[in-house]
Amino acid sequence: MRIHLIRHGQTYWNKERRVQGQSESTLCEEGRQQATALRSVMDKLAIAKVYCSSSVRTRETAEILFGDRDVDTEYRDALREIMLGPWEGFLQAEMKEKFPESFDHFWHFPHLFNLAGAETFEQVQQRGRAELQSIIAEAAGQDVVVISHGVFIKTILCQLEDRPLERLWEPPAMHNCSHSIVAIGNDRDSVPQIIQYAGTVQ
Repeated sequence: MRIHLIRHGQTYWNKERRVQGQSESTLCEEGRQQATALRSVMDKLAIAKVYCSSSVRTRETAEILFGDRDVDTEYRDALREIMLGPWEGFLQAEMKEKFPESFDHFWHFPHLFNLAGAETFEQVQQRGRAELQSIIAEAAGQDVVVISHGVFIKTILCQLEDRPLERLWEPPAMHNCSHSIVAIGNDRDSVPQIIQYAGTVQ
């Protein structure tokens, strides 16, 4: 079984360096081009099912990748990005000035990030682990796609490679439309293995 973890394409808010979290933003032209380029890879794969975050930007990415293919797509709220509460919709520069300590923790000491009204990275990781286990149990032995978000995917991969959350932001970077692959053997006790981390289409 292979799980293809895909981050959504670039959005207008990504370009503006505006905090998205679980708020809605849409793909910009570059994001649509990124998804179209990745589609050339996806078209070659036999995908049994697509699990997609219910956010607009991931839905748009899924439509470009699989919209004209006969592949079942399930939208899940639990695949959404880290919830950042009071930061969402504001420019990163504004939040750096208003919440200097929390902003520093977010980008440099993620294991310490604890903003009132927001999720911690540990909470996102726990949510991601539960979703991964659910998908593995439901789609055992099949190749599936998960279309989600940068922090969400990063926390999952951190756990699989036994990397502590304080090292979350170490390379490789999770670029828009990056493509990671996790393989799971047929043995019930098989441990998921990362075989591609944040690959991009050139």
